[in-house]
Amino acid sequence: MIALTLAEIAKIVGGRLHATDGTPVVTGSIEFDTRKVTEGGLFLALPGERVDGHDFAAQAVAQGAAGVLAGREVDAPAVIAPPVETKHANAYVLAGDKTGEGAAVLAALAKLARYVTDQIEGLTIVGVTGSAGKTSTKDLIAQVLRPVGDVIAPPESFNNELGHPWTALRATDDTKFLVLELSARGIGHIANLCEIAPPKFGAVLNVGTAHLSEFGSREGIAQGKGELIEALPEDGVAILNADDPLVAGMASRTKAKVVLVGENKNADVRAENIELDEQARASFTLKTAQGDAQVKLALNGLHQVGNALVAAAIALELGATPAEVAERLGAAERVSAHRMVITDRADGVTIVDDAYNANPDSVRAALKALATISRATTPARRSWAVLGPMAELGDDAVREHDEIGRLVVRLDISKLVVIGDAARAMHQGAHLEGSWGEESVLVPDADAAITLLRAELRPGDVVLVKASNAYRLWRIAEALLEAGTK
Repeated sequence: MIALTLAEIAKIVGGRLHATDGTPVVTGSIEFDTRKVTEGGLFLALPGERVDGHDFAAQAVAQGAAGVLAGREVDAPAVIAPPVETKHANAYVLAGDKTGEGAAVLAALAKLARYVTDQIEGLTIVGVTGSAGKTSTKDLIAQVLRPVGDVIAPPESFNNELGHPWTALRATDDTKFLVLELSARGIGHIANLCEIAPPKFGAVLNVGTAHLSEFGSREGIAQGKGELIEALPEDGVAILNADDPLVAGMASRTKAKVVLVGENKNADVRAENIELDEQARASFTLKTAQGDAQVKLALNGLHQVGNALVAAAIALELGATPAEVAERLGAAERVSAHRMVITDRADGVTIVDDAYNANPDSVRAALKALATISRATTPARRSWAVLGPMAELGDDAVREHDEIGRLVVRLDISKLVVIGDAARAMHQGAHLEGSWGEESVLVPDADAAITLLRAELRPGDVVLVKASNAYRLWRIAEALLEAGTK
């Protein structure tokens, strides 16, 4: 963050000083975890379900923080945030925040992030949203832009009312690009995030069924995702997926330049001649108005082609040549954990850890990658889909889980392990689709899945692990990898 005194921060957020004359200067990072507080940093006192950050204010300052941004008076130098503005009350909802103090801190953090990003000369902000693929695409964009200048991007999926401004405040006077992913749980959420850090480039990847329970329909999701496109300035650029009609239809919602990407013949940045190797890594011809180039990705999964096209379109708009884009895409690596991490054990078992999160679209993509990997050899390798529940699907939860179970059968996956009663419909769907015998099994929890897999895996098998992140099923992948070292 750019250097600011506590007094300046108080003025920016409309707060008041407490236990300080305001002269301490914040020169370090902003943190909400005392274990990560840096010298000269600012500590965010956020209430949670288990602990309240306000109780750790003095500890944070003792560890080097210059002060605290708090919702009430604390035993340390602080800026006390004002009550949240009514129009944003729905955008700053924290679990465990019974008094509204956390909402006040988040609203103040948003104001601070907007001020800081406005002060950085020459900063280009890129926003990415979609029902699936935001994090992988954000990581690709950051790597493609890094040869041009300093890039700040969020770790993992820091994409909400806390992670979004937290990431924006990582920017300094040396930052050239700020790449942000934007999530939403309802109408107005993405619009609010765009107020915090106004994007010049906005990319919408897809409209699926993630957060269907909050939006009510795919059309509702499209309305919310399109708020990113509406926020773009006239000299901005909207990157839209030409292969998704709900996304392509957002072109009418912006005055910015529209660039279509995809396999569709109408796409401005297009992929042709797509091929997958034995680990589902894609190669393709990148077709652009500036010329063509051959791309070979080191990332796994056919879905990475669409993500790569978004990154390519942004780089091309910023002056890169197709050849330069192809080279940067080919060098791009996986950055965020538990996303299509493929590891071969010494005994020949391959573990595909894609367990960070799951929704119907991302599970379909992962299953197709599993099928590609297992069939890359002759004879085909035995494949396992170890799947947990997909969250936030509302009334469609049973149908969506059922369809995933049926897809497992259609893709001829050898074994399906369904974890938890919330995902039971996957198990039932597989049986109804294929009349399987013991190919599909329902187990109560991750430990039961680990026990089953340790007993039945054999050399050459390929195992995909995936579920919504609340279930932390990457523990299964980690346990299987550990078992492979013994």
